[in-house]
Amino acid sequence: MREINVNLITEKVKELCIAANYDLSEDVKAALNKAHESEQNELGKNILSQLQENLQLAKEEMIPICQDTGMAVVFLEIGQEVYFTGGFLEDAIQEGVRQGYQEGYLRKSVVGDPLLRVNTGDNTPAVIHYSIVPGEQVKITVAPKGFGSENMSRIFMLKPADGAQGVKDAVLQAVKDAGPNACPPMMIGVGIGGTFEKCAQLAKEALTLKLDERHPSSHIAQMEEELLEEINRLDIGPAGLGGTTTCLGIRIKTYATHIAGLPVAVNICCHVNRHESVEI
Repeated sequence: MREINVNLITEKVKELCIAANYDLSEDVKAALNKAHESEQNELGKNILSQLQENLQLAKEEMIPICQDTGMAVVFLEIGQEVYFTGGFLEDAIQEGVRQGYQEGYLRKSVVGDPLLRVNTGDNTPAVIHYSIVPGEQVKITVAPKGFGSENMSRIFMLKPADGAQGVKDAVLQAVKDAGPNACPPMMIGVGIGGTFEKCAQLAKEALTLKLDERHPSSHIAQMEEELLEEINRLDIGPAGLGGTTTCLGIRIKTYATHIAGLPVAVNICCHVNRHESVEI
């Protein structure tokens, strides 16, 4: 049994909140560079140049990539041999988010009651997802999610007979409906299977996967490739002003489901697909 003081969790969550908002992962930056090289629309190419310049300035000046620094989404993979000491784990996570958004000078965007709309003042509470895994390590991933793109996300409860084509049609419909409102070029996470809430979590997790990798199952990997090509033929383009780059990457996660259902969730993200991880 390994003991971990929750103060370490607070410190790591704080650091991840700041790091995720100041820089993007290498696979996302590589996808943006590739898009700039291949974009055929001159206006689209100019917009992609501005996004690259903005990204570089954010890293050099240590300022947020986007003014919407998101609602913090935290994934914890906890080894079953770990015992937490020094306080309540969830309190420690929320404290890490509070400190990260305060010390990183990140915009506080969370309201405590969804209808009364009073800002909590420190960007808490975060949305936290826990999973128990073998071993004595803890992996923490912080993925701040802006709501311009989050608001464009969808869940479809398809019939099994809709099959693979029905899944593709649902994803394409979500992207068409989003249009310029999701701040393209987008990144798209898709969850297929499970239940109503499970497919949504799968889609959120899919956004943290590497863009330069593919699903281990060949038929799902093929769907990822086909969807990327079809989305980029929609001519939505960078900033929604037309072009051949509407989507930088699409990743899919799947899970078992009921014989009577085919749940599909589409979680859309703008090019600022922020996520940072650490293992302790």
